[in-house]
Amino acid sequence: MNKVILVTGGSRGIGAATAKLVSQKGYAVCISYNNDKLSAERLRNEIITSGGIALSVQADVGIENDVIRLFQTVKNEFGCISGFVNNAGIITPQSQLVDMDIERLKKIFNINIIGSFICAREAVKHMSTDSGGEGGSIVNLSSAAARIGSPNEFIDYAASKGAIDTMTLGLAKEVAEQGIRVNAVRPGLISTELHADTGDANRPEKLKQYVPMKRAGTAEEVANMIVWLLSDEASYVTGSLFDVTGGR
Repeated sequence: MNKVILVTGGSRGIGAATAKLVSQKGYAVCISYNNDKLSAERLRNEIITSGGIALSVQADVGIENDVIRLFQTVKNEFGCISGFVNNAGIITPQSQLVDMDIERLKKIFNINIIGSFICAREAVKHMSTDSGGEGGSIVNLSSAAARIGSPNEFIDYAASKGAIDTMTLGLAKEVAEQGIRVNAVRPGLISTELHADTGDANRPEKLKQYVPMKRAGTAEEVANMIVWLLSDEASYVTGSLFDVTGGR
């Protein structure tokens, strides 16, 4: 029987690259998406055409009942999950804090922090050996922004990812005896569609000079780290934060 991986925000960027790679490794994969149904279904069909097993499910991680429904749907379709990639998140246009309104802050923190916490909670419920699960691995998507701070761009986003780092460290200790490993991956400057959401689609090209390797990374390079953490090769790795930043 194929092991099952759930990837939130799996319709594009790092999430999509991860879904493709876990499928190639023989996992059944569920991709969740919020708005981009077309991309999610295109990816699902691509995986199935390549001989993989895939499901796409609409869910807004900022809505608790959507998250609960998402995890139950995966269980009903595929059985217990063995890996969860806590990837769904948002970023907003570049701004200094002095110009950020309360609605922007609420939106960022609701999706990136509360949504990620609720997703991790449900993953634990489904995976914990204490509640009949088979254990497994949770990989949270943080960002190098958590330690850089992203001044004059989006310190709210950076702060939300700092919360993910802290949650990763604490949760790893809470669930270690329940058969669950918890780690975080912190991408740096990566060429994905996310930059268009900041209002500067050309941001990777502009900032690559500040990366020691003098280039932006790819979604596939981040996915390689995520999939390793999901695998049994990382069986003694938990409570760790992994930078994928080209040295930045």
